[in-house]
Amino acid sequence: MTTSPVSSEPNGRIQRDRVYFGLMVAAFGFLVFIFGAKPEWFGQDRSPVVGFVQITVFLIGLAFLCLGGYISLAALWNGREKTIAADIGLRLISTGYVIAVFTGMADIFGATIADTPKVPYFGPWQAIGVQIGMALIALGMILVVPPGREKEERTS
Repeated sequence: MTTSPVSSEPNGRIQRDRVYFGLMVAAFGFLVFIFGAKPEWFGQDRSPVVGFVQITVFLIGLAFLCLGGYISLAALWNGREKTIAADIGLRLISTGYVIAVFTGMADIFGATIADTPKVPYFGPWQAIGVQIGMALIALGMILVVPPGREKEERTS
């Protein structure tokens, strides 16, 4: 008999539904992120540069990805108390997203080295900043994953 990561208790169905809901939110976020990052895949590319709308769309998609991933992973805890690592993970997800937004929108916020550009420019430094933010988000997601049942049985 195989056991699912979600409990088979009466509230297990609610937890499973939360996992599925979180995955659907994350999948929607991924589609929005891809639409913002690569609009030419959808026949919507209108300019040679990455502009404000495109940056905004992929950052909104990243927000949905973070939210959906966290909802799914939090549901896997199944009502158990989260560890300190999981709490740190949530903060890393939030911090990574703030870093991604601030570096992605650096031209709009006026925090670039260049003289105020007429068209917001998503350059290599902004790309590196967004990648660093995404790496922190990924690390945070890993930390939110609940420990396996084998570890729980050993500690009991």
